[in-house]
Amino acid sequence: MTQLAPLDFRSDTVTQPDEAMRRAMAGAEVADDVLDHDPTMRLLEERVAELLGVDAALWVPSGSMGNLIALTVHLRPGDRFLAPRGAHVLDNELGTVAWIAGGMPHPLECDAGPGRASPDAVRAAAGASGPYYALRTTLLCLENTHNASGGSVTQPDEHALLVSAARETGLRVHLDGARLWNAAVALGLPPAALTVGVDTVQVCLSKGLGAPVGSMVAGSTAFVAEARRVRKMLGGGVRQGGVLAAAGLVGLDRIDDLAQDHANARTLAQGLGELGWQVDEPETNIVLAGVPDLDVTLTGLRHLGVFAGPMSGKVRFVTHRDVSADDVAEALRRIGSAS
Repeated sequence: MTQLAPLDFRSDTVTQPDEAMRRAMAGAEVADDVLDHDPTMRLLEERVAELLGVDAALWVPSGSMGNLIALTVHLRPGDRFLAPRGAHVLDNELGTVAWIAGGMPHPLECDAGPGRASPDAVRAAAGASGPYYALRTTLLCLENTHNASGGSVTQPDEHALLVSAARETGLRVHLDGARLWNAAVALGLPPAALTVGVDTVQVCLSKGLGAPVGSMVAGSTAFVAEARRVRKMLGGGVRQGGVLAAAGLVGLDRIDDLAQDHANARTLAQGLGELGWQVDEPETNIVLAGVPDLDVTLTGLRHLGVFAGPMSGKVRFVTHRDVSADDVAEALRRIGSAS
């Protein structure tokens, strides 16, 4: 029996650096970033800060570490923070915000749409000052795009109202923008248009942009100075980091390519719908499909050489730069042949 070539839709993290990215990494100017601040790392941090409309940025090995650093700086042990239900910081980071930063999570129901809480929900959860033994709510953590709801996008006007509600109730705001680049491309806006009013933001380089490793956490100059200390505490300092930063710089040149991933996701969703799958039209590069039996479906897909994963009780397909429009068509052909 002929082995089918694998088609990997598990995540946009499975992308591999192409030859141009590998050449940039091999030729990067480097120094010890912990001691001297690697020059290529500095260039990447300055460029990301400019794209996000903030004062400074810091490279970190992962998005989870970037979120943890930000929340460690923002929270005192026992502080409560708010995040929309299903947020990555609540469900997919091993509880490190509680475990290490000492924060008490409070999920907000997504009453304003997929992955989005309303400003009223923020105000109600923040609440008024209680007795001295009550929890202090000090932070709102947003996510754009919202992974668990299928890469849903928060519009700038919705974002502004949420930030305003946070300010009214004395909350700081952290934005988990792991796929903020996707949101910006979907809306046809610069990334900085989606960070207005936040105190800190995290963005990933290792998802749709195709870098092999790395994220950025950004905010004020004072925040980044403290974030650098927390990164070192967590073991996230690197030495000749320019080798990794060079990949991020190449990725930033390819932000507009994410539009093709979004188009491929729409094609995949439409094709699955025509095959009888329960699928909503994706806003970005994540397709969620409801099925009667998740485990059976994922096993069946693997036998077809189509690799997907579970998310929110559904099958999650993620399009990315290493799956082409032809690969999407082939995936649909295989799924259709097995129906």
